[in-house]
Amino acid sequence: MDPNPFISNRREVRVLVLQALCEYDSVGHDAIVVLERILDDRKIVGDSRGFARDIVEKVLENFSSVDNIIGKLASDWPLTQIAVVDRNVLRMAISELRWCTERVPEKAVLNEAVELAKRFGSESSPSFVNGVLGSHMKASIAI
Repeated sequence: MDPNPFISNRREVRVLVLQALCEYDSVGHDAIVVLERILDDRKIVGDSRGFARDIVEKVLENFSSVDNIIGKLASDWPLTQIAVVDRNVLRMAISELRWCTERVPEKAVLNEAVELAKRFGSESSPSFVNGVLGSHMKASIAI
């Protein structure tokens, strides 16, 4: 059990991961260093820390692949024209679905991504993220 009362669930851990990835994407700071700073500032330990690291590491390890997947699924939108929050929510969710060590049910990952898009994205972000991830899940089933 995680001793930190602020981080009571995976959703809040994903918020911290999103912050690190957006900083990496926006200004080029090392995502692992940024994540470690955020986790230290919040005194995050245990399973929550490992879960956060796993997502960021998988995004970085598979960066080209995940961006290619997004590009194919959202072909009407060049990656550079997708909002930073939306782009990184998609990177997180696709990486979690495909490569993360701990398996989380697909629908849970999809729901969490849509919630992040609602909380931090634009008015159209939730439907965009839902559509792209829905297409990804259908494509994965077909493979």
